[in-house]
Amino acid sequence: MKTDARRRAPRRTTTRGPLPLLGPAFVASIAYVDPGNFATNVSAGSLYGYLLVWVVIVSNLMAMLIQYLSAKTGVATGKNLPELCRQEFPRPVTRGLWVQAELVVIATDVAEVIGGALALYLLFGVPLLVGGLITSVVAFVLLAFQSRGHRPFESVIGGLLLVILLGFLYNLVLGGVDAGGLATGVIPSFEGTDSLLLAAGMLGATVMPHAIYLHGALTQDRYQRDTEDDRRAVLRSQRVDVVVAMSIAGLVNLSMLVIAAQVMSGDAEPVDTIEGAHARLGDALGPTAALLFALALLASGFASTSVGTFAGQVVMQGFLRRRIPLFARRAITLAPALLILAVGIDPTRALVGSQVVLSFGIPFALVPLVLLTRRKDIMGGLVNRRLTTGIGSVVASLIIVMNVALIWLTFTG
Repeated sequence: MKTDARRRAPRRTTTRGPLPLLGPAFVASIAYVDPGNFATNVSAGSLYGYLLVWVVIVSNLMAMLIQYLSAKTGVATGKNLPELCRQEFPRPVTRGLWVQAELVVIATDVAEVIGGALALYLLFGVPLLVGGLITSVVAFVLLAFQSRGHRPFESVIGGLLLVILLGFLYNLVLGGVDAGGLATGVIPSFEGTDSLLLAAGMLGATVMPHAIYLHGALTQDRYQRDTEDDRRAVLRSQRVDVVVAMSIAGLVNLSMLVIAAQVMSGDAEPVDTIEGAHARLGDALGPTAALLFALALLASGFASTSVGTFAGQVVMQGFLRRRIPLFARRAITLAPALLILAVGIDPTRALVGSQVVLSFGIPFALVPLVLLTRRKDIMGGLVNRRLTTGIGSVVASLIIVMNVALIWLTFTG
């Protein structure tokens, strides 16, 4: 199996219409519904009801902008974000960005592997450590579809995304929605340091740094874009791709929180573990609801692990222009997740913690993305408008401020 992240399918001979060009954002969107989202959204809904609905909405809107900018780098330059960083920034800066990106990939692996292991345990009683190994093997199998071109891989990932969506829509319809609580949750507010910590985790679980690095690699050197008109046609299609895919991911995330708020909060004992959520769904909504929740978690773990592995290849090759065998790379990033499972650390707490790490990694991907996409000498006719750069700068600033506040409140109480 070929594992070179630079390997591309042949260019298309036409860019007429949006539908033939949809797909890259659906692969990237899996990062936005990975097992870390299950942990953070379930915890948020169970502990605080509808309080943090606004975090899901704001994070999703941020995700649309960020993934659009990432896709645009590939269309405009034929390079992904790590490659552009290596090209434009001093070597020490590039090396520093690479180190933190690798930490992000490891944190991502923690969430994805643990999530897959938990799903196998809930469905079949498989021990967590064995389930983690199975999840890793499945990632290799799914990546084999990439060697056949972009469409087979995108189709498999899209199918797994559909499993996740249908599972939560079923439970959402069955559990119902408190319209008043939902409306109140749209207003930004917190309830102490713990809710801020959880909000940061939700942000990290929704705006995933490795997806920012990956999306440009999914659009670079893929479509016919020899002329300015070609590039603009492709970009229009990618805009539709991003909006549709991120809207689906946002609906899944909102459904997770609403279901938890409806059946796991209030007078009942709050649920702060995925196993507890599975059990509570079975008690409140029936065995089918619990089964679909576990199947959605399994689909999320399998899909996000393969996408995360692909992103790791993009990161190393882009920043360093080097690659190592996929098996060796996978073993390195997998080790922390398997260690957590082996020593018996609470899986849900590990999932939430990994998402906080990812939240801290977002500025190191987002700030270079905004800086580079605003430069006409790099982006040509697809350079950001001033408004786009301004909004991107505000988003980056908000994330940085939120993380600084999180550190301050965590250590000062």
